[in-house]
Amino acid sequence: MEQVDKQEGTGVATTPADDPWYEAVPSAGVTYEEAAAHGAGPADGVPRQRAHSAAEIYLEVQRSPAFQEVRRRYRRFVFPATLAFLLWYLAYVVAATAAPGFMARPVAGAVNVAMVAGLGQFLTTFLLTWAYARHARLRRDRAALELRWDTQEMTRGVAPR
Repeated sequence: MEQVDKQEGTGVATTPADDPWYEAVPSAGVTYEEAAAHGAGPADGVPRQRAHSAAEIYLEVQRSPAFQEVRRRYRRFVFPATLAFLLWYLAYVVAATAAPGFMARPVAGAVNVAMVAGLGQFLTTFLLTWAYARHARLRRDRAALELRWDTQEMTRGVAPR
């Protein structure tokens, strides 16, 4: 962080250049050193540690191994599950258009293969939703929550756990 030396009174105080409050003249003829001695800024010219911006914090979290692990776990479930469901759906649509005789074949009474496969699509959707929620709860939620808390602590200026 760029520092600016202010010459006021008998001493020199180092002030953060990007802090607009330090650009203001102290009230009632108080020098910067006196204000610092009473807790109104960095004491004895010792600069404060610069707070990170939200963008810097989120980029730091995104680059962290913990975040990468959460993303890896997410991708290892979502991509294969999505591919499997899309292939199953595509097989249903192709079978319905390319093999209408097969899809019309009765299974039990008035229920045919197309109806069973269509109901299978609904069942697959519910099973996939359950599997996703279970996977998230068991493999990602705890790590993601820890990342969330660490990120919030970093944005408040508290050292992460």
